[in-house]
Amino acid sequence: MIVHDTDLEQRFALAKSLAEKAGALALDYFNKRDTLVIETKRDLQDVVSIADRNVETFLREQVAAAIPDDGFLGEEYGHQSGNSGYTWVVDPIDGTAPFVNGMPTWCVSIAVLRGGIPVIGVIQVPCANELYAAALGLGASLNAEMLSLDPSRTIQNAMTGIGCNTHVAPERVGSIITALLSTGGTFIRNGSGALMLAYVAAGRLVGYYEPHMRAWDCMAGYCLVKEAGGEYLPFSTEGEDLLKGQPVLASNVSAYSELLKIHYITAAIDPDGERADG
Repeated sequence: MIVHDTDLEQRFALAKSLAEKAGALALDYFNKRDTLVIETKRDLQDVVSIADRNVETFLREQVAAAIPDDGFLGEEYGHQSGNSGYTWVVDPIDGTAPFVNGMPTWCVSIAVLRGGIPVIGVIQVPCANELYAAALGLGASLNAEMLSLDPSRTIQNAMTGIGCNTHVAPERVGSIITALLSTGGTFIRNGSGALMLAYVAAGRLVGYYEPHMRAWDCMAGYCLVKEAGGEYLPFSTEGEDLLKGQPVLASNVSAYSELLKIHYITAAIDPDGERADG
């Protein structure tokens, strides 16, 4: 007997539909990016455009119209609590720096939390026409093809994604790369943590690690990796923790222990995992 979780399935269908629409909207902005006004946030590498804000506004309005009792957390306009037990966690354009510089490695990231756990993860990659989608107990897919991680993939025979930003001391970033190379691994960074987490779920990367990320960057990817058969480092969503930067690590089960060791060893160089949480 199949028991359907209708609340989850309703939101999963909505998330996939909205991701495709938001992706099309973002792609239109991308194609006319030379006309966009670009602003900086906390430093010159942390940028935002009208595209980010308008895509998030679109998603907020659509979720509020469809399921008004759900909460919503977005990178640009913050947190609005709900009373349904579900919270949407959205990065309208993850990889804004690649976006404004004309590179295709950006995405729309949509997650839904239930009880603080990511139970839906959808990532739309407009420039590649790719839709990654996962929901609790329903598996993960890429353009409707189911994903399943290969246990023979390791740090030594595959690539690992590494993320960094100005919240993290440069010395720690260097130590992470050194530790990874010393184990026989290699790395890539494409400017979008959410997209690299999707790549982990698709088996393109064996793992992804970044010492400081926000919930809107990782929750969708976490759901994708878990449903594809991988593992991830818990991210606290209790109270104000949901709004704070935390370490993010997700990988094949076969690589998780080695990446976790790198996380703990290099944390000693920058104990707080960040220089300022702004």
